[in-house]
Amino acid sequence: MRLSDGANAIFGDLPAKASTMVEVPVGAGDALGTTIHRLSAVGAIADALSAELTGSTEPALVVGGDCGVEFAAVAHAYRDDTCVVWFDAHPDLHSPESSESGAFSGIVLGALLGRADAELRSSGIATASPAIPPSRVVLAGTRSFDDAEDAFVDEAGIATVSAFDLDPQEVVDAVARTGASSIYIHIDLDVLDPSTFDGLLDPQPFGLEPAALVAVIHALRERFELTGAGICSFAPATAEAAADDLGTILRLVGALAR
Repeated sequence: MRLSDGANAIFGDLPAKASTMVEVPVGAGDALGTTIHRLSAVGAIADALSAELTGSTEPALVVGGDCGVEFAAVAHAYRDDTCVVWFDAHPDLHSPESSESGAFSGIVLGALLGRADAELRSSGIATASPAIPPSRVVLAGTRSFDDAEDAFVDEAGIATVSAFDLDPQEVVDAVARTGASSIYIHIDLDVLDPSTFDGLLDPQPFGLEPAALVAVIHALRERFELTGAGICSFAPATAEAAADDLGTILRLVGALAR
């Protein structure tokens, strides 16, 4: 419900003519014989979002929900010249086997890299085609790794840029080294430091200042074409408390949509 309140709060401040609400199905969903919790709901949301995105050739900004909504958004926007820049406190790189929680939000980037293909296909859910190569991912501001994710990052050679004293040029250079000429920008709001932003489901210390994140987005957009973007995991404690963080979110929206 906190994610729903957050999504609705942002939706109310977006241009009505350029915005569409994609409804989340009622009900908890079913694992469909896998270890991924609520996988039927994941598939339904992915289908609905894909249908909405397919109707436009313009880059889309997908807002709301948790990181799981990014699966269809990234898969739609990804091209063979694209780097996925993942601004997130967590890498979300688990496979279904390594995830202790079974939450798709912690598997979503791993799924985009093909780590959940067997489970998705067995459940009739379309996989990312083609799977994104690890060499076309940059983790930025990520600071809370499970052991299995840490091992996968080392094994796959995924580029990371620390949240500590993050410099916009450092992120631009990391993307440039992937050979990409376009970017998809994912922002889980928990990449921000909890002292500067309240509405977080899983706050992690030592995150980015909002101004630093805006500066990095501007620097990336100066250098690379934007194919799409997402802002997720806004979870205000109450609908009224959402107003305290909306200024920061709208600054991020403005940097992405300019």
